[in-house]
Amino acid sequence: NKGKHKRMVITRNIQPVGRDIGFLPGDANDKMLPWIAPIIDNFQQGMKDADLIYFDGMRSRGQIEIAPLAFMRGRTLNDAFIILDEAQNTTSSQMKMFLTRFGFNSKVIITGDITQIDLDKNIKSGLIEANSLLNNIEGIEFVNFNGDDVVRHPLVKDIIEAYK
Repeated sequence: NKGKHKRMVITRNIQPVGRDIGFLPGDANDKMLPWIAPIIDNFQQGMKDADLIYFDGMRSRGQIEIAPLAFMRGRTLNDAFIILDEAQNTTSSQMKMFLTRFGFNSKVIITGDITQIDLDKNIKSGLIEANSLLNNIEGIEFVNFNGDDVVRHPLVKDIIEAYK
């Protein structure tokens, strides 16, 4: 809305919880919608009706792009606000590939919960590795949240604590 970036790119690794969900119909955008729905839900939660119309318009004009992480290879994302969601489920090579995609006048936000990794036990999370490799680089900041930061139902905080 402030015009700092020409577009928003939302991506994530497609890593099902438990067993594979099988074939999804439609084009790449249609296939990504179930995976990106949580991000869209969060955007819409804080928006008024007029903002939702604006958001939907930006999506239809391609100013908000939804792309599978696998489709990011080879791209350079200039003038973009980029969100990688569920990054705890990226591999080391996927994270490195993603981190080398952003270009000039771009901002990258990476979200993930290392307590909810769905990768095979023998695969190291790219988010955990990135934290250990990049946490001392100027311009990169890691923000860690805990149960006090939960903005869902109050029981969610108790559930998080119980699973610790």
